[in-house]
Amino acid sequence: MNRFLLMLMLPALHFFAACNDDFLERSPQDKVSDGAVWKTPEHLKFYVNNFYNRGDLLPSYGDYGNMGIFTLDRDNGSDTQVGASYNTRFNGENIVPATGGGWSADDWSALRDINYFFDNCGKASGNQAEINKYVGEALVFRAIFYFNKLRSFGDLPIYKDLLGLNDTEALYKGRESRSKVVEWLMEDLDKAANFLPSRREGWSGRVNKETAMLLQARIALYEGTWEKYHAQENTPFKAPGEDGAAFIRKAAAVTDSMISMGTCALDNVGADNGYWRLFNQESHAESREVIFWRQYADNILTHYWASYSANGGGTGLTKAMVDAYLCTDGKPIDQSPRYRGDSTLLSVAENRDPRLRQTIYVNDGQHFRLTAPNDTFMCPTFTGSNENKCATGYQLYKGHNPDRERAATQRGVTALIYFRYAEALLINAEAKAELGAITQDDLDKTINRLRDRVAMPHLDLSEVNAWSSDREFPALSRIINEVRRERKVELAAEGFRTDDLFRWAAARTHIRRQKPKGAKRAQWESMPGSMVGNIRALPVDSEGYVEPYQNSLSSRGYDFNPNRDYLLPIPSTELVLNPKLGQNPGW
Repeated sequence: MNRFLLMLMLPALHFFAACNDDFLERSPQDKVSDGAVWKTPEHLKFYVNNFYNRGDLLPSYGDYGNMGIFTLDRDNGSDTQVGASYNTRFNGENIVPATGGGWSADDWSALRDINYFFDNCGKASGNQAEINKYVGEALVFRAIFYFNKLRSFGDLPIYKDLLGLNDTEALYKGRESRSKVVEWLMEDLDKAANFLPSRREGWSGRVNKETAMLLQARIALYEGTWEKYHAQENTPFKAPGEDGAAFIRKAAAVTDSMISMGTCALDNVGADNGYWRLFNQESHAESREVIFWRQYADNILTHYWASYSANGGGTGLTKAMVDAYLCTDGKPIDQSPRYRGDSTLLSVAENRDPRLRQTIYVNDGQHFRLTAPNDTFMCPTFTGSNENKCATGYQLYKGHNPDRERAATQRGVTALIYFRYAEALLINAEAKAELGAITQDDLDKTINRLRDRVAMPHLDLSEVNAWSSDREFPALSRIINEVRRERKVELAAEGFRTDDLFRWAAARTHIRRQKPKGAKRAQWESMPGSMVGNIRALPVDSEGYVEPYQNSLSSRGYDFNPNRDYLLPIPSTELVLNPKLGQNPGW
């Protein structure tokens, strides 16, 4: 039997494991003699704890330049953040693997463990609200699992519970349409939101009602805009008969509810460096913005984030990212008299949205690599290993905690954010803009609250429609362009950009035939010391911008295939074992 299918059948290999409730379709066919460990809500809690520590469900800080959410855009490939090496998927170099490729048995083990919980949690008795809470948590993690798979493969087989040896039809069934998968996730997350306590009850370190709601809105907006724009672009990835409107309306409704609940708010509004400080805290227990996050602690769980980020982290923001920040008059750089050009880091950050200076290092005497005398930032790191040096000259400052002692001992405890309220505001604005229903009041409740944190001028609906500047997405309205630009800036280097380009069907314009660029090299060519040789060796384009992949990509740029590379292929062995799965377009 196919090992992938066998893994879906096996129970989780934990000390105690797995819920059968009225919303589950059937009881498990293979009885497991572990009833003694499913008696109380506390037993359910202990089992669900395992999901919080799975790297295939939630990212974490790791070794060798892995900086949690802050390097996801680099690793996935994007037009806003790159690494020392180009993304091979963006260059059309992927092939159909025989096995693995995100579809191996191990890649589905999290679902097996989660469904084992659902097949057994009905054995517990006690306070029903407590039982429901852990059922809600498991529903959230199953939605995370399926959303991760959806983004990679599109259509998926739906497995709601463990499979028995005689479940031949279920074992060898085909994939359900992506739209049907998301409809199921919406139902599960409605249940999760009803089961889970609100964050108003205090921080518990666990997912809560607001987490379920924000995840639901995130998935709904992703799928709704995927269906809309892949249909408009007539790609082979469109969902037949779907226009995405129902999911977009769902995203707007859920985030409307989050806003009206009043349990969340933005942190550090008007505070000095308030945006930057949001991302380098050791605890968010008192935060009203950070909804779900991972805590680190001495002698329990630490990381290497500070030492890597101080030296560049093997990444860099691109010119396309930096150019997206407005000037302090609220106008784009091609419309504002306050723009000072990009010949130096100082000039590029002058008179710009404060989030720029709080996202990249600037040699202004206020940006510190580490807390020590004479350790202010002077120049990006262009020497050392690829895991350390900066790839573009725009070195990432966001999320950096300059605690020298923790960096030296590699015992970082900076918390890692998974869900924050700012995303809900951006989803609300985008969904309503996509529906053609956005008003000035909507902007004041969403985009303009984000701007208030950094004292930027408000977005005025009538003014943005009068701008004569170029649009990043010329075929779309100015308000959709501006909402997308605000999302690009607020969520910079948090792992959203590649998903955004894919759901907007924008790879044809933003990836294919493009070559990422960075800062102007000339500003550092007279630096004293040994680094100057490395600086002068940096490849640049005809205008002097760092071009990190000049010698590795062809002269025409990425060779992304928009009729194939939006989704990954199903491994060939899996298709032989189960032809009903079908292959993704172009493979």
